[in-house]
Amino acid sequence: MNKGSIFGLTAAIAMAISTAQAVELKVSHVRPQGATVDVDIRALGAEVAKATGDAVTFEVYPASALGDYTVVQERISVGAIDMAVQPASASADRRMQLGVLPFLANNYAEAKEMFGPGGNVRKAMEELYAKQDIKVLAAYPVYFGGVALNVDAELPEDITAPKGIKIRVPGIKSFQLLADGLGYIGSPIPFSEAFTAVQTGVVDGVVGSGAEGYYASFRDVTKTYIPYNTHFEVWYVIANAGTFADLGADHQQAMIDAASAWENARWAAAEADQAANEQKLADYGAKILAVSDEQRKALAAKMRAEAWPEIISDIGEDYVKSVLGDM
Repeated sequence: MNKGSIFGLTAAIAMAISTAQAVELKVSHVRPQGATVDVDIRALGAEVAKATGDAVTFEVYPASALGDYTVVQERISVGAIDMAVQPASASADRRMQLGVLPFLANNYAEAKEMFGPGGNVRKAMEELYAKQDIKVLAAYPVYFGGVALNVDAELPEDITAPKGIKIRVPGIKSFQLLADGLGYIGSPIPFSEAFTAVQTGVVDGVVGSGAEGYYASFRDVTKTYIPYNTHFEVWYVIANAGTFADLGADHQQAMIDAASAWENARWAAAEADQAANEQKLADYGAKILAVSDEQRKALAAKMRAEAWPEIISDIGEDYVKSVLGDM
């Protein structure tokens, strides 16, 4: 055997050993064990394991066990955590507020057109993640959002009228302006402190989530739920770009194919899942206030006229126009 053949055989053996090595990916998410997303991400892990012959497996860490989603996104960016399924963190790039513009989408068909594969918002978010060395494998549509209150409330005839109720908002301009536009008094509080803030009366409710999130984390302090359809909540299955690249072409494709099928199944289930979670809140004792299409249109018009200009200025007008056009 000549020297070149020996080198070729050595390289082939090294490649085979590298390919055969099993990889266990640490995957974070924000909900408690047993929640829908927990079940779903474990199902995706099972499909990836099956497709790769157990060469790639998931170790799932629920309930933000690896840190708040903002911290997890930063740690994925530097490769300290492998993967997550979670909201986008605007603290890393304020342009990521684009995805939670109030009343951006009006129904699931519009949401899928924007956030589904090939959608303009989806492509923009993938590009923003890529700048942080993060690969987007799939989107996870969660729900249209609303407001959960720890008081027995009713909606005034003018749905935008001031309500004199203080609610927790995420520390993002879009949600702060959303609370104002809905007639509430917004108070920025970290998610980790939100339940205690409601329980102790620091605030009387929360905005920034939907029925699934409120049932998972706030059902014991929710007396009234109002499904305004405030924003469309999409999470992303994200991975450190370097970690993903190291998996090799075959395993990368297996993950992409499994994630694509998984996302399609979620789009098909999301609307019914939202209704089911609203019913769970009702069964647990919360009063669900009906919001008509006309009322939602009035809120959307108010938000676009009053809140959007300030949010868009914060994101960057040229950037928003490049993604959304002249909406």
